Amino acid sequence: MELSKKALGISPSMTLKISAMAKKMQEEGKNVIDFGAGEPDFDTPGNIKDAAKKALDLGLTHYTNASGTQELRSAVAKRLRDRYSLEYSAGDIVISNGAKHSLFNVFAAILNPGDEVIIPVPYWLTYPELVRMSDGTPVFLETDSSFKATASSIKKAITPKTKALILNSPSNPSGAVYTEAELRAIAEVALESGIFVVSDEIYDELVYEGEHTSIASLGKEIKESTILVNGLSKTYAMTGWRIGYTASAPELAKVMGAYQSHSASNPNTIAQYAAVEALNGPQDSVAAMKEAFNRRRLLICELINGIEGVSCARPVGAFYVMMDISKTLGKTAGGIEIKGSLDFTEALLKETMTAVVPGISFGADGYVRLSYATEESVISEGVRRIGEFVRSL
Repeated sequence: MELSKKALGISPSMTLKISAMAKKMQEEGKNVIDFGAGEPDFDTPGNIKDAAKKALDLGLTHYTNASGTQELRSAVAKRLRDRYSLEYSAGDIVISNGAKHSLFNVFAAILNPGDEVIIPVPYWLTYPELVRMSDGTPVFLETDSSFKATASSIKKAITPKTKALILNSPSNPSGAVYTEAELRAIAEVALESGIFVVSDEIYDELVYEGEHTSIASLGKEIKESTILVNGLSKTYAMTGWRIGYTASAPELAKVMGAYQSHSASNPNTIAQYAAVEALNGPQDSVAAMKEAFNRRRLLICELINGIEGVSCARPVGAFYVMMDISKTLGKTAGGIEIKGSLDFTEALLKETMTAVVPGISFGADGYVRLSYATEESVISEGVRRIGEFVRSL
């Protein structure tokens, strides 16, 4: 019996081997330091958990509107208005089971077979697969050492088949953040070409130098062409609660809501009530987490750049750093010849019990990604191990 060709064409994560190795070592009681985490290491704030408990006690456990409760969609619209002066109605908002689900809805709603989506490199590893799952074609756009696409490079990549550009700022994996001037130039190209901008802003509250600018806030026309994607996972340490959202033109929101009504019914009801409290309640926990991440950012960059043979640019946002390992290629460690980032990652884990994410997962094979969403003492010890490993090559 033949399986779906589309499903078979989806690439499994290239990091699964490393994750499995790290997990096995941990189960054996070994002291593995894991820089792979894509989530805050903080607990969900107490007021948010209390709101979920209250919803349970009140029996608020039934289906909601497929696109989310009116209360939560209004809270999202209020946040976008207060934060970015963006005017959306509750009907323009679609709440989903995490920002990844939101992105799935976006591509399902806008792509037809053969449509191209421009994806700047390095990219979050799920983008290309989501595009393929909706019969689209990923088009990878190389960037320079800043890890940012330029308006001119985007313009050159656009073809008659181009349907959308993915813009992830702040970026996973690089931590790059686009300036307002850069976004204005990109918006001009997008409007000239008549393409969508899928703006993934999940890390918008984690910007350490300057301020985050949403491309949708740069004018009425670009707002109508932008599908803004965000969620509560990173800002409020709510990764497991699975609440993401889109803000878009009403006709597109209607299509995504209809699609979701058949694919997922509605987002988790209890998590939606908790999300209202997250958005409308005290925001001191957000500031505290950001302050901690900033300290860690400065520490990890200082330590990495103190190792001869590897280096990193200082990220402006999110909680990741891309470490340049190009000078280690061609060397051997633990019987493994380092031909690329996957080899480097495997050898590092075997030799030092330190896990990082291979850059090939993000289209950048000369790098590995480290998350600094962990304690400063762990960062110091982990980078110390990396230093010993690199010096041994």
